Amino acid sequence: MAARLLPADRPGSLLAGLGGLTLLALPLLAPPYLIEALLLPGLALALAGLGLNLLSGHAGQLSLGSAALMAVGAYAALNLLLRWPGLPLPAVLLGAGLAAAALGLLAGLPSLRLRGLELLVASLALQFAVPWALTRHGVFSLDQPSGVVPAPPLQLGPWTLDTPAARYLFALGLVLLLLGGVARLLHTSAGRQLIALRDHELAARVIGVPVGLRKLQVFAIASFVIGLAGVLWALVYLRIVEPAGFNLDRSLQILFIVLIGGLATLRGAFLGAAFFVLLPLLLSRLGAAVLGEAVDPGRLDIALRVLLGLLILVVLIRQPQGLAALRLRGPRRRRPLPR
Repeated sequence: MAARLLPADRPGSLLAGLGGLTLLALPLLAPPYLIEALLLPGLALALAGLGLNLLSGHAGQLSLGSAALMAVGAYAALNLLLRWPGLPLPAVLLGAGLAAAALGLLAGLPSLRLRGLELLVASLALQFAVPWALTRHGVFSLDQPSGVVPAPPLQLGPWTLDTPAARYLFALGLVLLLLGGVARLLHTSAGRQLIALRDHELAARVIGVPVGLRKLQVFAIASFVIGLAGVLWALVYLRIVEPAGFNLDRSLQILFIVLIGGLATLRGAFLGAAFFVLLPLLLSRLGAAVLGEAVDPGRLDIALRVLLGLLILVVLIRQPQGLAALRLRGPRRRRPLPR
């Protein structure tokens, strides 16, 4: 099985350690606005990208149902919090993740017969069906016709997550925990079998890989991760659960996060999320600073959206392997690691 060559150097490890310390120190350095506007949505989108990258980048199973899985995780957590107020937050997260994993397992059944674009189109059924079910059946949306429900305050043991810094540290801890789990999975024999499945399904079947089982497993695991990303998005970042936040646009955004960041890389989800969170804010600030009130705000917003789309195309054309591939260039010592 082909192994990917990744850099292995002490300066890289040192930079990773410094980056980790910076992430932990951000609540002390960053104003609450920065945490609310950039860090919290960035972590939620990065976690969703991590799950989709595991499914599509490492296992080769295409999907456009990420937002539906996020919605299931968010509404499951909301129901657990409001129907059983004394339930510990870790149990709520586990229940939300398992609910998304169960739906992902069902969504993975077509992958036993379909591949490529056919599977991608089939995943749209999930994306369209879930928001409809959440708004039409009160058992999911707590009898709110619109499906919009304010999220209750989160309590982690004796700590109430009522400040931006507390919610950021909670989100960061959850993201790092799941990142470690996904990284560990990819270093196991099951993870290497997923890569073999992605590279050549028939060859993987010939060498004894249980193709059907591995497909269903990766759908369930990736859906678990994406479901918890929905919890972060709705209950930690927005603090309100609404179906409009989990539409097809969100699924496309997560797909582009994976493509921009880099397929089959762990850091690609974080780079892609940073691209989509930071760039629109920078463009809007730049447009306001340069043009001021000379241009109608509505037209300026449309122009900035078009510019963002053009920048995405430029990145995809100039850097088809994603932003994660930028650091792989240059004469550096390398060691083999599974993709």
